[in-house]
Amino acid sequence: MTESLSFLNTAAVRWGVIGCGGVTEIKSVPAYQKTPGFEVAMVMGRSESKVADYAKRHGIPEWTTNADELIENPGIDAIYIATPPDSHKFYALKVAKHKKPCCIEKPMAPNYADSLEMVEAFAAAEVPLFVAYYRRSLPRFLKVKEWLDDKLIGEIRHIHWTKTKSPTPIDESGSCNWRTDKAIAPGGYFDDLASHGLDLFIYLLGDIKKANGLAVNQLGLYSAADSICGNWLHENGITGEGYWNFGTHFREDKVEIHGSEGKITFAVLDEAPLVLENASGKKTLEIENPRHVQHFHVQNIHDHLKGLSKHPSTGTTGLQTSWVMDKILGN
Repeated sequence: MTESLSFLNTAAVRWGVIGCGGVTEIKSVPAYQKTPGFEVAMVMGRSESKVADYAKRHGIPEWTTNADELIENPGIDAIYIATPPDSHKFYALKVAKHKKPCCIEKPMAPNYADSLEMVEAFAAAEVPLFVAYYRRSLPRFLKVKEWLDDKLIGEIRHIHWTKTKSPTPIDESGSCNWRTDKAIAPGGYFDDLASHGLDLFIYLLGDIKKANGLAVNQLGLYSAADSICGNWLHENGITGEGYWNFGTHFREDKVEIHGSEGKITFAVLDEAPLVLENASGKKTLEIENPRHVQHFHVQNIHDHLKGLSKHPSTGTTGLQTSWVMDKILGN
């Protein structure tokens, strides 16, 4: 064990959190707090009043508006970066310099080049980098993987995903959120939402070796793209295609995996039933997500740091997802 990971012999890993936005309220930070062997010891936010209130509500003993104060704090062992993706590299490189394990929210960065720089920095520092693609750890998707690995639909041929939703309202100032600013998320909601699915498909079906696509802005409501279509080829010959539109009347989230002997249908983002169809008939299975949806993801970080198992979502796996997204967006 390297000197930088000597804290792993202690009773608890003390986490510092950079960012206190919506994703941290229920999805992630409570999961860190409820995982035995972990504690959230400090949080950073740019607004003093907001971060102070956040720390009080979540029972976090220390807070700051200075990220360096958190990253350099000897009482903080590991860092969770929960800011918009355009700042991930800025903070991550600082964390790598101080040789502390890190988990970054998804997507890793607005582009593949920034993602690569982060991965290389943590590899050089010899400390783990995780990415919050928590669907790789959720029981409902592990069941899909089990069906695929058991060849319940035979040899896998093709995967298709349709994700649509109605336009996002714009406030009186003309602004929306980071997902609509092309400087932060060039693909708009594609960057935030499609990244989850593409990463999951790589986990389920194997690495992707070719990808391309088309991204346009149909509505003119904001600067980022709002309509994207893409196709890709997995290394094992499985083909894939996706259609993501954020200006439609109907909301849809539907994945179909076609095999030589059947089909599996599920949703990436919605908690729809898993459906298996083959010669034995049609099977429908409901598997609920935990209230703190990153629970299993965080537990897997714990087990990885303790040397019990390898986490399914690391900087290396996230880097492949960043590459695919860049290719589909034409970057």
